Amino acid sequence: MGDPAGVRKPARAIPPCRGAAGDTGLRRGTCRRRSGRREGGRLDLVTTARRLGAEVAGLRFAAPVTHVYNPLEYAWAPHRDYLRRYGTGTREVILVGMNPGPWGMAQTGVPFGDVEMVRDWLGIEAPVARPRREHPKRPVLGFACRRREVSGGRLWGWARERFGTPRRFFARFLVINYCPLCFMESTGRNRTPDRLPAVERAGLFAACDRALARSVRTLAPRHVLGVGRFAQTRIAEVLAGSGVATGWVPHPSPASPSANRGWADQMDTALRRIGIRVP
Repeated sequence: MGDPAGVRKPARAIPPCRGAAGDTGLRRGTCRRRSGRREGGRLDLVTTARRLGAEVAGLRFAAPVTHVYNPLEYAWAPHRDYLRRYGTGTREVILVGMNPGPWGMAQTGVPFGDVEMVRDWLGIEAPVARPRREHPKRPVLGFACRRREVSGGRLWGWARERFGTPRRFFARFLVINYCPLCFMESTGRNRTPDRLPAVERAGLFAACDRALARSVRTLAPRHVLGVGRFAQTRIAEVLAGSGVATGWVPHPSPASPSANRGWADQMDTALRRIGIRVP
């Protein structure tokens, strides 16, 4: 296959931020580095995302993965704009997706980043470069991409229908991804993080766990919900003992038969069962 999939290791990887007891820093200790802005002593989301992007950039993944996209590198501008515009302050609910899709965040840098919804509803459009190794069947065209991202269209479409404006939605919610990398096989088929070998998952999940813990510290939510079962399992492990309520909502993927039968109503039902008010 040649070189392992992924990007070249940077000259200086950014080390993880840990608490005094060597954990992710969610319950004990704080990051004492001088770099990065803080909100009440907590790293802001932009700094957390930048560090996560650097940490995962040096990881290697073997066949059947042949290409790895890291939007926190080549699509950093719109991702940073999303966090700066919508990710400050605290939130009632964090919705956590699995990882970027090839037609969503891989194109726009925004979680569940369907181009039309990101540009026309969220009001974000910024330059997007190209991955270091691009799959010929999964080109990155940025905001010029005409293919819709169904999951993102459903999630942001639900937010628009229920809340009307981004301001009303983001006053209570924020959407992030657990893992920032998009994995592809030689055919262009998407490969999800849960299907990676255990040895590859270990380093990846460690970095993603730290970033999730930092994000929760910054946003101080009442609820952190996985969009789908995979994200729920990671959230439950990272936030165990933190006092933050965790759970899950159905994933809007068209690969899920149930999601193709009125996902928006299912989302409403799931949130109300948890005790979260929906307009």
